[in-house]
Amino acid sequence: MDSTEQSVAFFKKCRQEDPSVSVALTAIRTLIELIRVTEAATLSELRDTLRNVINQITLQAERNVTSVTSGCELFLRFITLASLDNDLEGVKRVLVERGQMFLGRAESARKTIASISQHFIRDGSVLLLHSSSKVVLQILREAAKQNKHFTVYITESHPEKEGLDMHRSLVEANIPSTVIIDSAMGYIMERVDMVLLGAEAVVESGGIINRIGTCQMAVMAKALNKPVYAAAESFKFLREYPLNQKQVTNNHKYMDDEATAGHPNVDYTPPSYIALLFTDLGILTPSAVSDELIKLYL
Repeated sequence: MDSTEQSVAFFKKCRQEDPSVSVALTAIRTLIELIRVTEAATLSELRDTLRNVINQITLQAERNVTSVTSGCELFLRFITLASLDNDLEGVKRVLVERGQMFLGRAESARKTIASISQHFIRDGSVLLLHSSSKVVLQILREAAKQNKHFTVYITESHPEKEGLDMHRSLVEANIPSTVIIDSAMGYIMERVDMVLLGAEAVVESGGIINRIGTCQMAVMAKALNKPVYAAAESFKFLREYPLNQKQVTNNHKYMDDEATAGHPNVDYTPPSYIALLFTDLGILTPSAVSDELIKLYL
């Protein structure tokens, strides 16, 4: 078994052992492990091996391709920020140390987001969620710990029905919630105080790529003057600038050959529909995202 196959096996094992960890973080852990054990003889060979493993992991990432792509790109950028003048073994040690530092920051992101967003979750609030999001779940768990009482509606999220998974997670956290069919989001919108979304990626414009159905939910919310908040870790910031749905690249929108079926897994929500983004870098307006991306990639 070569290093690529070993890395894919490691990735799958980590996913099975702890599915609560985001797919992007599991991918980053896999790259750190690859650097630690690789038999690459040169830095160029190591770089090529990392790229090859990223491509293979992306194929295994199911419906999380976008977050894996952005997370791995930021990881590679972070670990190679400074010049590396040591021998290859010394370089590998430095890269692993930097990788662990990056992973530590990424792992604490959800907790940071949950903390800074609590001002927006008030007693008596009615929230509308779409699909399933681990960072949104963390925000609501933190609100419940603070003895806040709120009402949650969740769209079922066809075709995968991931809203049912979110509902089960909320019930386990003793947070009452109601699942609605996707086509009922317009009906329920007049009852809610806010829409709270996760994101597969945050693009340079401050718009988000997220599960299919997100865009129309945001459009409906804007029409009824309901604020839309998106929560996302900074490793999901993606250096792309789509202006419409067609400009979101197919490898983000479709799984394998699903492009031929014409049913995308995600859609693009423009920044004009988003009030604020809750991130581990702070609470941002959509227009501030491009500045933060520049800082991340400097």
